[in-house]
Amino acid sequence: MRIQLAAHRLLGAACLIWACTLDTAAATPSTGALPLVDSTPADAARPKIGLVLSGGGARGLAHVGVLKVLEREHVPVDLIVGTSMGAIIGGLYATGMRATDIERELLAVRWDEIFAPRVGRQELSQRRKEQDFEISAVLELGWRDGELQTPQAAVSSRGLESLLRRYTLPVRQTTKFDTLPIPFRAVATDMETGAAVELSEGDLALALRSSMSVPGVFVPIEYGGQVLGDGGLVNNLPVDIARRMGADIVIAVNVGTPLAGRETLGSVVGLTSQMINILTEQNVQRSLASLRERDVLMSPALGKLSSGDFDRTAEFFAAGTAAAEAAVPRLASLAQDRAQYAAWGDRHRAPTTPPTTLGFVAFEGTTATNPQRFAAELESQPGQPFDPVRAERDARRLAASGDYVRADYRIVRTPAGEGLLFDLEDKPWGPNFLRVGLDLSTDFAGRSSFNLKFSHERHWLTPNGTEWRNRLNLGESPMLASEIYHPLRWSTRMDDDWFVSGWGSIENQRLSAYDANGDEVALFDRLTARIGLDLGQPWAELGEVRLGVQRESRRLTPHLVSTVPIGSIPRVIEHETGASARLVLDQLDFALFPQRGYRLEAQAVAGQRLNASTTESFYRLRINGTYVRTFGRHTFNVFGLAHFSDQADAFSGFGRYSLGGFHLMSGYKPGQITGNQLLFGRLTWYMRLNQSVALTRGFFLGGTLEAGNAWLRRSEISLSDLRSSGSVFLGADTGIGPMYLALTTAPRGTTGIMFFIGRP
Repeated sequence: MRIQLAAHRLLGAACLIWACTLDTAAATPSTGALPLVDSTPADAARPKIGLVLSGGGARGLAHVGVLKVLEREHVPVDLIVGTSMGAIIGGLYATGMRATDIERELLAVRWDEIFAPRVGRQELSQRRKEQDFEISAVLELGWRDGELQTPQAAVSSRGLESLLRRYTLPVRQTTKFDTLPIPFRAVATDMETGAAVELSEGDLALALRSSMSVPGVFVPIEYGGQVLGDGGLVNNLPVDIARRMGADIVIAVNVGTPLAGRETLGSVVGLTSQMINILTEQNVQRSLASLRERDVLMSPALGKLSSGDFDRTAEFFAAGTAAAEAAVPRLASLAQDRAQYAAWGDRHRAPTTPPTTLGFVAFEGTTATNPQRFAAELESQPGQPFDPVRAERDARRLAASGDYVRADYRIVRTPAGEGLLFDLEDKPWGPNFLRVGLDLSTDFAGRSSFNLKFSHERHWLTPNGTEWRNRLNLGESPMLASEIYHPLRWSTRMDDDWFVSGWGSIENQRLSAYDANGDEVALFDRLTARIGLDLGQPWAELGEVRLGVQRESRRLTPHLVSTVPIGSIPRVIEHETGASARLVLDQLDFALFPQRGYRLEAQAVAGQRLNASTTESFYRLRINGTYVRTFGRHTFNVFGLAHFSDQADAFSGFGRYSLGGFHLMSGYKPGQITGNQLLFGRLTWYMRLNQSVALTRGFFLGGTLEAGNAWLRRSEISLSDLRSSGSVFLGADTGIGPMYLALTTAPRGTTGIMFFIGRP
């Protein structure tokens, strides 16, 4: 995910505030600065060397290459000051990690997962997964205190916080940063006053995260009673702090983003980005002007590598190494011999901590939820040895609930012993969550459709986890649906507790009937009302099962029939009452353009049908499945669908189910193929292109091969009667739903161009 793109969209308003305070804040120490402690190296005869690392997003990864050269040349570092990504790299080095350790760890990081807006879809409960098929999860709004609320950030910081927590575990008992293996400071910005804040004590992982709280990208952190944002806004190259800590010689590494050219200034995004770069560059220039003759400045040649290019980690490392190589002649006077440097290394190793047995597992920070409901399903339990891998998985499990903007953990010590504390922060735009989606299609031949979709969710109506979900569609197919979902607490575990669900919906659809040539011959309105009660059980992240009873009423009203007068065709009204069963297994990594996984859904309904003259039994069976595999850049998606029903046809040639439209027999009109029995299969190939734009996962180029048909009676089903179709498309998974521009064709249908937004 491109962090820079998201940041550029959201930083404009914040710039105006910081611009007013920047000069004053950068020129004078913050009144909230923590006291400094002088740390004298063991070899007092040599000058004290301070390492200053600037911020710059992904560009800050170049610092790792610099550290590798410093180690190779035996240049000791006596203190470190860093801002933003420079604080993260410098802070990790200050814990005693060696440069090669940092390099190995960061090369293994999957940055797209670290900065994902939520945990992997396969880790979500089935209830959360189902939302993805209704409306895109990218754009989530909220309703709180009578006002529409928006998220404070474009990117979740959960992955970054877990990463920093794991890396800093060896020094978790160190609260004074001067007592770290290498004394350290991080720089942040007080978002209320605009002042620089020097972080010298407390929770190191949280301090590093606070320094990189890029406004609009990451949510600001409340730390030490202050709301902290990215330190680069006020002091991106904090040479002055290194001086006050006692540095005689400063090695400064500047990776800040340079000013862009005129060609980028033709848009709001470009201008906003330039404003931020100008403000940051001003405080960097003041820091550069303070460097002395003995100081060493390195400015890696990063070219067009941007602050969001985390997928180019190795290139940043190489650029940092090259810059340090060029400075080796100036570093020579600071180097120690092998024995001296080995002694320095021994004094600055990461401390070893004894194994911790958990005396308790607790939660704090949330006021809107009851996290104790998740306690039984966590892997970390009292009496067990602390395992950071388990703790990270537990934090992801809590984050998967969708209720928290942060789900961090830490080891805390109380009079009763050490325990694991999960630090949770409720989404400030909740507890009423809103989403907006769009269905839109046109075949560029006069046939178009439009539906605007809204969803509302209210979580934690009761301590059990009761939820209320609503859905409204406005447009060609208006629909209103509502559900109350209530866990019964028959189990101590939330992920396998039985639940009861009461639901209802009403929907109106405009249906067309076609003759054998594909010409429209009739137009109907079908009004359907449903109400039901289900008893079900979630199967953790795998899926869920439901058993229930339901009532369905349908009214079919003719509007236009070409062969007979409308008045001679009566309305058809039917009522069905029956029992239902539904099973869903879902392990797709994405609901749209998945790269791997599978999904299986099976539903059966049976009961009694009442119409104007008769009462009869009925049944319906629906099965569909998806299986996805990716080989390199190429993804293959196999989808199958089967419907079976004993539904009698209301009008000749008009059945309950239909095919037609994009990806459901492309090249046929929506609803052109109808029947009470239906078979359909589709093979889709696509590959993700390198281009990526805001609020998308990128563009996809692909194509489909499709086959299917529908029949009125089971006796008519024949595989030799299957129709074929296909498409070639350019698609994107966007914040309002999937978007396609496609060429569609069918031998017994038509060939045309289709533009489509929404789920096929």
